[in-house]
Amino acid sequence: MSADDWLTDTRISYDTVALSYADQVRDALAGHPYLRAALALFADSVRTAGGGLVADVGCGPGHVTAHLHELGVDAFGVDLSPGMIELARRDHPGLRFEVGSMTELDFPAASMAGMLVWQSLIHVPDDEVPAVLRHFHRVLRPGGPLQLLFHVGTESQLKTQGYGGHPMNVHVHRRQPDLMTTWLRDAGFKVEAHMLLAPEEKASQAILFARHQPYQ
Repeated sequence: MSADDWLTDTRISYDTVALSYADQVRDALAGHPYLRAALALFADSVRTAGGGLVADVGCGPGHVTAHLHELGVDAFGVDLSPGMIELARRDHPGLRFEVGSMTELDFPAASMAGMLVWQSLIHVPDDEVPAVLRHFHRVLRPGGPLQLLFHVGTESQLKTQGYGGHPMNVHVHRRQPDLMTTWLRDAGFKVEAHMLLAPEEKASQAILFARHQPYQ
């Protein structure tokens, strides 16, 4: 599958489920104290590194971007799906949201103070992930934090239905934290910590806390 194929499938799928997805996740953070704690750590890391503009990549309907603003972070959202961005702008009219792909981030080098990437790398094929991480490294300034949230596992599954029963056509790639750590190191990041959520359950997730390091 070419990059254009999986990007197109992902865009169409999330345009299709945008309304149902937004309704489902709007208040989701309220029931997840560990996710809120991870966001608080991320916000503190941004402030410690000097503050500045933060990109929430794969922001969906903008609920996490809005939470970062509540934590005092100057965050804006980027998503591949125009439908998701339309809802994010509707629900959070005071914040900035734009359509864009993590495969071609249109930001100047070293322009971001931090990057949050929650459950959006899960649709990127393995052979594309290293290039995406290099894009993140290019746009982050030295010392800037990067936080990833992703499904844990080793398998990839085709998702054909979701969020209200609407049709989808996206692959969901589960990955092990050590593999993601290797990719991050190769892209120029230092992984400072990781957290496993529900490690004994099939739907386990991982959060990686990484930081930009200049290439040697």
